[in-house]
Amino acid sequence: MKSLMKQGLLLVALVASAQAGAQVTFYEHDGFNGRSFTTQKQVRNFERFGFNDRSSSAVVLGERWERWEVCTDRRFEGRCVVLKPGRYASLSAMGLNDRVSSVRMVERNARLDDNRYAPEPVPVYDNRRRGDERLYQANVTSVRAVVGPPEQRCWVEREQVSAPQRGGLNVGGAIVGAVLGGVLGHQVGGGRGKDLATAGGAVAGGAIGANVGRGGGAPAETRDVQRCETVPSQAKPSFWDVTYEFRGQEHHMQVTTPPGRTVTVNRQGEPRA
Repeated sequence: MKSLMKQGLLLVALVASAQAGAQVTFYEHDGFNGRSFTTQKQVRNFERFGFNDRSSSAVVLGERWERWEVCTDRRFEGRCVVLKPGRYASLSAMGLNDRVSSVRMVERNARLDDNRYAPEPVPVYDNRRRGDERLYQANVTSVRAVVGPPEQRCWVEREQVSAPQRGGLNVGGAIVGAVLGGVLGHQVGGGRGKDLATAGGAVAGGAIGANVGRGGGAPAETRDVQRCETVPSQAKPSFWDVTYEFRGQEHHMQVTTPPGRTVTVNRQGEPRA
């Protein structure tokens, strides 16, 4: 009897330990920005924690079978969506932006229809400390901010042209001039200057080519012409790519905030919070 009781207590302890590892963090703004609220247990009403209808992004940590049901109304009512472990940079696509009012864990063996789940999240690395593992400080050797793709900016300019019957514009010359100008600008530029040199070279080349073989005497007309250039994105970095060294071995990780001079790792060099 005592043996059975001990087994039962051990089973309860294991279940509690497994559930303690599951965690969901909600953020006030998209991209894991603003204030945050973290829980490892069900919350029937977010109003009690001052976070009702404030969630715009979320991070779920835990084993792949540890899922959370997130609902728009208190006591797990209204529209409910199930989140798997991962990073959800925006809750808008699933109709939960600024609408989360309650959350609870889904039973491990529960079978749910596919339409209950949120879209697949971005994988997340669980950097929480495991048990009593010893932690160390590793030196950061390089940090690279990664921003979004380049942006295209366009504007309209007034351009002088001549009517075809009045001597004509050398269209072929204009096209060849623009291509050559673009290639030249691209070769001599670098960084933002590279993009500006490309656009500037195309405009200058086009102007030179347009005048090749052009006859005089015809009065000029004007028209609106759209021009575009590609410039680096001005958005906030999406993440930071970090390289650090531990015990003679190089490691890499990606973080959502810039690191300091060192990072915390375990004996295998794995990042820890």
